[in-house]
Amino acid sequence: MRSEINTILTINCKLYDKRDSCYLKSLTLNQKTMKTKIIFYLILILGLSFTGCKKYEEGPALSLRSKTARVANTWKVELFTINGIDNTSALTSINYSETYDKDGNYSYNSSIGTGSGKWEFQSNKEQIKRSGVSGQSTETLYILRLKEKEFWYYYLDGNNKFEIHLAEN
Repeated sequence: MRSEINTILTINCKLYDKRDSCYLKSLTLNQKTMKTKIIFYLILILGLSFTGCKKYEEGPALSLRSKTARVANTWKVELFTINGIDNTSALTSINYSETYDKDGNYSYNSSIGTGSGKWEFQSNKEQIKRSGVSGQSTETLYILRLKEKEFWYYYLDGNNKFEIHLAEN
């Protein structure tokens, strides 16, 4: 690389009478070329890194908010299925909502009751463990989508799969 620069400088200097002017013009040209190459390779590397696997099956490829910040919200039910059968009205009719905060506190609220407990990420932040929810056993939520205004998950209870799609309240 250094020999290429010296060759360019030598050639350019022969074309000009003033060596100082020649050196500055050549150096500026080479700096611009190097900056262009560096920017090109950075863009290429960044582009390739975004084509990798997403964290969640239905989640965003990139988010500037942390996963904890995305979970921390009050959520209302958009869709509720049991074994693939729509049961959304069972929860929307009682105004069911869930609230998670950044400190790991969880609560649910509906027209027929409330409850609270704790939550934490598990399995490289692909799951959430809810515990102590009004005396119930621990539940593992498998995250499908986690965006700023959407939180989808499912959990298993025996042979039943419960899937819930939540939206920002």
